[in-house]
Amino acid sequence: MRFLITGGAGFVGSHLTDALLRRGDEVTVLDIASDLKVRHHAGNRKFRYICGSVLDCDVVKSFVSWCDVIYHMAAVVGVEHYVSDPFQVLNVNVNGTQKILAAAAKERKKVVFSSTSEVYGKNSAVPFAEDADRVLGSTKIDRWSYSTSKAVGEHFCFAFAKQGLPIVVTRYFNVYGPRLDRVNAGRVMAIFLGQLLRGVPLSVIGDGRQTRCFTYIDDAIRGTIAAGLKKKAVGQVINIGSDEEITILDLARRMIRLSGQRASIVFVPEVEAYGRGYEDIRRRVPDIRKMREILGVTPRVSLDDGLKRTIEWFSREGMTAEWLADLD
Repeated sequence: MRFLITGGAGFVGSHLTDALLRRGDEVTVLDIASDLKVRHHAGNRKFRYICGSVLDCDVVKSFVSWCDVIYHMAAVVGVEHYVSDPFQVLNVNVNGTQKILAAAAKERKKVVFSSTSEVYGKNSAVPFAEDADRVLGSTKIDRWSYSTSKAVGEHFCFAFAKQGLPIVVTRYFNVYGPRLDRVNAGRVMAIFLGQLLRGVPLSVIGDGRQTRCFTYIDDAIRGTIAAGLKKKAVGQVINIGSDEEITILDLARRMIRLSGQRASIVFVPEVEAYGRGYEDIRRRVPDIRKMREILGVTPRVSLDDGLKRTIEWFSREGMTAEWLADLD
């Protein structure tokens, strides 16, 4: 099969590229980012990297017409972007998605849209089922721009689905693993990794009692591929995650223990870390019954095992990688 992956040079997209090429499929990656994470496929005749934007209609149309299935992963992500440049978050995530869907609808190509657990917002009714309510804060809080942009993308998906476009929406819960985004920024896992590698205290935002469920990349990719291939997934929203819940404070302690480091922990007030444009979520736990029943995927990698693999990879490979160049 032929797959187009927008944002395919990112963390999840690059692992999806690896997995599809191992299957023997043809993959075109469309991304404005560096090809660092997919550069190892440069000599593969079934792989193609295109440096371009999902906002470029001509580029989008040409590659949509070539493929069988589109994995739309291109987006502006990361807390630092939500609070510093919400316009870019909304522009790329909403308008880029609309352009992809419009091109796909014209060609009748299946789209798997990468959404996020952020859409559930502050809903306290955990675990989050896919039809759960969205509970958000004020529009003056920039932190909600990302959640809103992804929810709008989902609405566009279902609007196009009513016109006959086959779509699947996947909502990811804190995916991590080797080749995770540049350390010291963005996801809490990446921040903790950078601090461990630099030998400095791990900074826990707030009281550390907020909880998350972390999904190892291999499990996330198995779910993602199934979403693109299973006919019964069409028209569905499906959580992609693990239901192993942990507090952020315990995550920091566990990463210190598994790394063998003698690091300490410091607590940082939310406003000091992200300013007043940020609001945290206390619990985020997925209901993964649809992932099991529709996609046939159950998480295989425990948090301890996944953390070991991730820490070992960054300890072995990460110090020479470009995305760690800012450690000093």
